[in-house]
Amino acid sequence: MICGEGYLFELERRGYLQAGSFVPEVALDNPQALKQTYRDFMLAGSDVVLAFTYNGHREKMRIIGKEDLLEALNRQAIRLAKEVAQEHPQEEALVAGNISNTNLFNPDDPEAVEKTRSMFAEMIGWCKEEGVDFVNGETFYYYEEALIALEEIQKQDLPAVITFGLMGENILRDGYEVEEACRLLQEKGALVVGMNCFRGPATMQPYVEKIRNTVDGYVGALPIPYRTTEEHPTFFNLPDGGCACTIPTETTFPTSLDPLYTNRYELAEWAKEAQGIGVNYLGLCCGASPAMLREVAETVGRKTVNSKYSPDMEKHFLFGSDDTLQDHVTSYKTKA
Repeated sequence: MICGEGYLFELERRGYLQAGSFVPEVALDNPQALKQTYRDFMLAGSDVVLAFTYNGHREKMRIIGKEDLLEALNRQAIRLAKEVAQEHPQEEALVAGNISNTNLFNPDDPEAVEKTRSMFAEMIGWCKEEGVDFVNGETFYYYEEALIALEEIQKQDLPAVITFGLMGENILRDGYEVEEACRLLQEKGALVVGMNCFRGPATMQPYVEKIRNTVDGYVGALPIPYRTTEEHPTFFNLPDGGCACTIPTETTFPTSLDPLYTNRYELAEWAKEAQGIGVNYLGLCCGASPAMLREVAETVGRKTVNSKYSPDMEKHFLFGSDDTLQDHVTSYKTKA
C-alpha cells in the first residue's frame, strides 16, 4: 500500500499553513487548497487520502487559542478527504483518520496521561462517526503514548496503523527500542507498525530493517525526503554549510531545509530497498511532494493516474533524442 503524507510542509510551501505552530487550520480557512493537496497526492499514487488532522488536537488548539474550532476542523478535514477519495477515476481511495504525538504526554504525570487518552478518544470518535476506513496514529516518540492511541482506536473497532518518530537518541523516550515497541503493538492488535517522519531514508532504513526482522505482520516506513546522516540522524539539526545568509531560526528546520533534499531517484532507490526487505506500507512524510511520491509508487510497480506526466526527456530541445529536433540546438548541450 502507498500512503502519501507530507501535507504539513507542502501546505506551508503553498502558503496556506504557518510554520512553527503547524496547526492544520487550512481545513477551515482554505478548504479548496486542502482538497487540491489531497488530490495531488492521491493522483501521484497514494492509495490513502489521509485526513489532515495532524496537530489538530486539543493541546495544539489550546496553544493557539482556538479550542472552540477543534471538532469543526477535524470533521471538515475528514469530509474533504472523503470527497477527494471518491473522485479517483479508477478505484475509490481509502480514507484514514489521523492522530499524532500530543507533545503533552508524560509517563510520569497521570493527569497528562489521562488528558492524552481523552484527546485521542474524542478525535477517534469523530473519525468513527465520519466513516473513515482506518486510523493512522503517527509520529509517536513514546511507546506508551502509542499504546494509548492503539487502545482508543480499538475501542471504536477501527483498524490501526501506528508509526513512531525516532529522535536522535535512537531510542524511544520511555526507553523502548523501536523494534520492540512495534512488536508489542502488533501483538496487541495493530494492523501496521513502523516508522514515519524525523528521519530520511539513510537513517530510518536501518531501524526499519530491525522492525521487519522483529515483527510478523505488516510494516510501514514513511521517511522524510532529506539527507539525514549518522551524525545528524533527524531533520531537526541538519546543518547547511553552504548557506550564504543569516537564517532567522536556530537551525535549518523548518524553513531552510531546501538545499538538503534527497532527489526523487534517491527516494526510488530507498523504496526498492524497502520493498525488497518486505515493507508493505510505503510512503513519504514531511517535505515530500507529489512527484516524489509518484517516483516511489512507480518504483514498487505502480502505474499512477499521473504517471502520464512522469519525466521523458526524448522531446527536450537540448537533451532530447527525437530525430526531429534541431541539430544545431542539441549540439549546444555540452556547452550549456
